[in-house]
Amino acid sequence: MLDNPYPRVKPGPPRPSTIITPRAFSLPPGMERYTVAGGGAALIPVRVGDRLSLHNDEGGQVCEILAADNKGRIDAGIIGTSANSDGAGLKALLASDQSSLRGLRMGLDARNIDLALAGAVRFFDSQTPAGTQQEFLVSRDGVVIIAAPGGAMAPDAQDTATPLTVSVQRATLTPHIRFELPTPLADPLAEVRVHSATAEAYFVKAGDYIQILDVDGRQCTDFQCFSARKLDRGIQHPLDVTTTRTLMGHAYPMPGLHAKYYDQDMEPLVEVVQDTCGRHDAFAMACAAKYYDDIGYPGHVNCTDNFNAALAPFGAEPRPGWMAINFFFNTGLDEHGVLYADEPWSRPGDYVLLRALTDLVCVSSACPDDTTPANGWNPTDIHIRTYSGKETFKRAIAIRATPDSEPQMTKETGFHASFARHTGNFIEYNGYWLASSFAATGAIGEYWACREKAVIMDLSPLRKFEITGPDAEALCQYIFTRDVRKLSEGGVVYTAMCYPHGGMIDDGTLFRLGRDNFRWIGGNDYGGEWIREQAEKLGLKVLVRSSTDQLHNVAVQGPESRDLLGKIIWTAPHRPTFGQLDWFRFTPARLHGPDGVPLVVSRTGYTGELGYEVMCHPKDCATVFDAIWDAGQDHGLQPCGLDALDMVRIEAGLIFAGYDFSDQTDPFEAGIGFTVPLKSKPDDFIGRDALIRRKENPMRKLVGLEIDSNVAVGHGDPVHLGRAQVGEVTSSMRSPLLGRNIALARLDVAHAELGTGVEIGKLDGQQKRLPARIVPFAHYDPKKERPRS
Repeated sequence: MLDNPYPRVKPGPPRPSTIITPRAFSLPPGMERYTVAGGGAALIPVRVGDRLSLHNDEGGQVCEILAADNKGRIDAGIIGTSANSDGAGLKALLASDQSSLRGLRMGLDARNIDLALAGAVRFFDSQTPAGTQQEFLVSRDGVVIIAAPGGAMAPDAQDTATPLTVSVQRATLTPHIRFELPTPLADPLAEVRVHSATAEAYFVKAGDYIQILDVDGRQCTDFQCFSARKLDRGIQHPLDVTTTRTLMGHAYPMPGLHAKYYDQDMEPLVEVVQDTCGRHDAFAMACAAKYYDDIGYPGHVNCTDNFNAALAPFGAEPRPGWMAINFFFNTGLDEHGVLYADEPWSRPGDYVLLRALTDLVCVSSACPDDTTPANGWNPTDIHIRTYSGKETFKRAIAIRATPDSEPQMTKETGFHASFARHTGNFIEYNGYWLASSFAATGAIGEYWACREKAVIMDLSPLRKFEITGPDAEALCQYIFTRDVRKLSEGGVVYTAMCYPHGGMIDDGTLFRLGRDNFRWIGGNDYGGEWIREQAEKLGLKVLVRSSTDQLHNVAVQGPESRDLLGKIIWTAPHRPTFGQLDWFRFTPARLHGPDGVPLVVSRTGYTGELGYEVMCHPKDCATVFDAIWDAGQDHGLQPCGLDALDMVRIEAGLIFAGYDFSDQTDPFEAGIGFTVPLKSKPDDFIGRDALIRRKENPMRKLVGLEIDSNVAVGHGDPVHLGRAQVGEVTSSMRSPLLGRNIALARLDVAHAELGTGVEIGKLDGQQKRLPARIVPFAHYDPKKERPRS
């Protein structure tokens, strides 16, 4: 038989690439998704035949729906049912001063919907399990207003308001799938549509706002502007990125943006007020003809030529290439210094809000690049809105707990105004603005006040979750590494929460409010998502609901904190007195007396000192702060910011997520092996098998370092033994108390013995070294005698 003259080939046509993307880009045709925040509401236009699905995300959340036709007449029959409520929950929300409901109020006014005539549909209750759904079929065109009502949660209660997810399956599909523009932030002065592969120029008065929106997601836009007064005089000095980098002290603002942008005369042109995307670049030029010519696409439309055409009526001379702020571009420099591009992070409706610092001539493009992933391989539109400078927009950036979460803008805690009386130096931390340091003392003064007297600090961004139901204890025993069955009512335990491979999700404190009532306080939103996922997977009778926005808290720390708080804390006769609170115990309490503001007070902290945390509802924060502040004047009380907090926690050997541990670090490697009672805990828990293996075969160990140099040491600096790197610094500080540089570092166990001499590498790790020695940690009060006192 003759040999087959044809080679063997892979059979069949090619298969498409498998790419997992956020839900916003992977919903089926005609499906839209909205999130209604707990204690919030949303307005959604609907058409005949549309199908609504309401999803109770965390369980226990009441829902109200009000339906109205296109003439503003309220009629529950539009969604195929009858009214069973007067919409009291929605009315209460709209009667509040929530700025987040401003767009909803505008929508109701525009449609002449009178809530006095409200006949709403109310469903779900406080016992509804997480994931429960309710569906409605739309019989006439109109709108639905969907509310997730809820009142103020008492600190010792657990009736928090949580989100609802709304899915809308459209009956009629549009020929081209496009996303609706989000509701304006206020009444726009102008609306400018920048169609795909074009650019538009526009004028903005000093003080007015510029909102640059990515309509369909994953679409980049270059932005450039001139001082209008200079341009009128023939001075063509546009926004200059090099000048901006120099003045702002950052080479590449990624992810994120510079706070202000300047021209080459160092005149500020715009400032950034809000950013929902968080990933941009500002170091490459707008795409130009030469770029496309050189990669084999001669004549390709480009942003530079579009800029030239749009700016010509304003007297700006054409250029072969334009500097620009490159909004939504996911362009970066790799470890070899090579420029790369990938798909943008921006979602439909993401925006950047700027404020004009002088009269401006602006130009924005909708980038035409379809030769790289820069626009998701599908260039679309950009939309511009301008708003009056009389509007008040707070500075904010957005964070997402998971890729499918709605963006949450930076918030002010309930204590913000009280701390703002003492400083204007706030930074974004975990979705909130927190004080970095205070003008009267500075971080060093705050440090000494914590060590010698007393301080008050805002820790409200800590994430709180209410875990309730008959299976609450069983869930906590399985989720957390500590033996939760031993935790008594009124007790607090510090514990880790791990993935099955042993890596840490989070660390935090678990409060036991009752037999079937727990409160988890950790560092991130995903901790609550993970706990809820496990409860649903196991089918346990338990609700896991977020309460971060219902409970804000300050820490009062320092040797005099007990005497200070003892003046103002009242507890009921059946509760322990404030003076009886032992370390890691808590009690419901009141301010001053039985009719005072309700509180929860715990003897916990993050400083290594005697200290307490005081929790209350945000509406009561100002009263609580003032009471503590007044009582603290005889005790040297000072406000304390994040800079000083970082110093005291490093001295005390207290770990911080993202620095001292991650999901690749187990509790033993993070220095908190005491939270994993592998031999005494009688029940299985997530990660147990992996943690047994890791404990028996340790690879790395967290150690303390004393550094024989005053040169600054930073997170990630390599630790060397000879030429070889044996670990890295996780946290470091110059200790005022010890008078030297100290650090926490994670080292290979083969070189982690006490007294071992190592070197910290600077520059490339080889050209500059700082001698150091391994010492016990915590560097300060290793036996925890001060917080126990």
